[in-house]
Amino acid sequence: MAESTEVERPLSPHLQIYRPQMTSISSILTRITGNALIVAAALIVWWLLAAATSESYFATADAVLTSWFGDLVLTLSLWAVWYHYLAGLRHLYFDAGKGLEIETAERLGWACVIGSVVLTVITLLLV
Repeated sequence: MAESTEVERPLSPHLQIYRPQMTSISSILTRITGNALIVAAALIVWWLLAAATSESYFATADAVLTSWFGDLVLTLSLWAVWYHYLAGLRHLYFDAGKGLEIETAERLGWACVIGSVVLTVITLLLV
C-alpha cells in the first residue's frame, strides 16, 4: 500500500480578514430583506385569516399587528419592500452590462440604502 502523507494546506481567509464593502453588504441586505418580506407576508396573511375566522381571533391578531411590535415589523417591512425594489432595479442595470465598475457599484449600493430610507419616510408621511 502506498503511504499517505498529510499535506498542510493553507486555510482560506475568513470573514474577519475581509473589510466589509458596500457591494457585499448590499448583496447580503437584498437576501435578508427578501426573507424578511416572507415573514411580513405571513403576518399579514395571518391577520386576514383571523378576520375571516372569528371576531375574537381577529382581535388577537389585530392587537399584535397594531402594537409597537407590529408597527415596528410593518415599518421595517415597508423599508424592506423599497430596498428590495431598488436593489432589483440595480441588478437590472447590472444585467445590461452597465455600472459594473467598483466605484459605480458602491454608489449604487449607497443609493439603494439611502433611497429606500427616503422612500420609506415619504410613504409613512403619505399613508
